[in-house]
Amino acid sequence: MPNARPVRRRMNVRDDDGAIAAFVVLVMVALLALLGLVVDGGTVLTARQAASAEAEQAARAGAGALSVDALRAGQIQIDGPAAVATAEQFMITAGHPGTAVVVGGVVTVRIDYQVPTAILGLIGFDRLDVSAAAAAVNVGGVTRGSP
Repeated sequence: MPNARPVRRRMNVRDDDGAIAAFVVLVMVALLALLGLVVDGGTVLTARQAASAEAEQAARAGAGALSVDALRAGQIQIDGPAAVATAEQFMITAGHPGTAVVVGGVVTVRIDYQVPTAILGLIGFDRLDVSAAAAAVNVGGVTRGSP
């Protein structure tokens, strides 16, 4: 058999072309989402703490708006319209307008706004909601515990 050709054996090759690329794409998307949760989640937590502090301060400012007539009569009473105006003005000055109400001598404030996202915007979440509420009353005199 001088003219015989050598027999080539076919190797058993699986069709895995692109499998690694697809895996890398999926891992990158997962890492991007995780990075977005860390970065934008931290931004939202910081904004919520700031909103809570602003709401508390606005409620305290509103609770400090006392009725002059009640003070002259020896009573401590919140002037409702003045308390609402003071609390809302405080929120506007702080940069996050909100709402204030006075019910039964308690000033309640609510702040709602949105913060822009840095990374989650790439997957469709352009803004995240932030809200906070707080209430305050005005206490007259010095209070002490029992001896």
